Amino acid sequence: MSMTPPRVLTIAGSDSGGGAGIQADLKTMLALGVHGMSVIAAVTAQNSLGVQGYWELPPEAVRAQLDSVLGDIGAQAIKTGMLASPVLVETVAERLAAVDVPVVVDPVGVSKHGDPLLEPDAVETVRTRLLPVATVTTPNLYEVEQLTGVTVDDERELRRAADAVLELGPRWVLVKGGHLPGDPVDLLTDGTREFRFAARRLDNRHTHGTGCTLASAIASYLALGEDVPGAVGKAKEYVTGAIERGFALGAGIGPVDHAWRWR
Repeated sequence: MSMTPPRVLTIAGSDSGGGAGIQADLKTMLALGVHGMSVIAAVTAQNSLGVQGYWELPPEAVRAQLDSVLGDIGAQAIKTGMLASPVLVETVAERLAAVDVPVVVDPVGVSKHGDPLLEPDAVETVRTRLLPVATVTTPNLYEVEQLTGVTVDDERELRRAADAVLELGPRWVLVKGGHLPGDPVDLLTDGTREFRFAARRLDNRHTHGTGCTLASAIASYLALGEDVPGAVGKAKEYVTGAIERGFALGAGIGPVDHAWRWR
């Protein structure tokens, strides 16, 4: 009889174009050897050109999916992505407060195209309810500013940004410095230890789904038994390869290649 792989649950929005959201999460999990499961919080109409619309699921539908998966199958790690509204953030945060596995929170604010994916009122709920249950949160610089008011213009300010996010309650924060000029550096800290992950700047515009993919990869490696710095290091390696091989799709920004290791 074959062994059951570690199980990872994503709670996020669906991306009809298949490059980000639930679809990216499940592809990442399969690529890294864990069993992916999903709770869909919202449905987007989305393609390579942007997000044309999104519809939230009712809180009872999200709660029922959570109870269904966690009550029967369980998970070794959980990842959250697009949660859209205050009531959905609260519904998810309430359920996650009762689980004893690593939680990776990707505090999704906008899409790659700059389309909003979180209601303005929901930012406060993410701050006060969701981040305190996070083992790791993975904000980019825009999300750091949205959550803390701290702006970052160069690499020296990453630690100040990370400390401001840590004050909101997560155990670890990974501040993604990809939007800074020069070679991208991400800073991971729990307030005591600090790790910097540098990568070379890749000349590829097809980067749709990068944030979802990174957070899912971190959750996958945590489920496989890595500690937080180890999981982030391996996840960064996987994502860098996926960005390097991102491909054209439609008329706009194509996705990263989740299957690059197989291809």
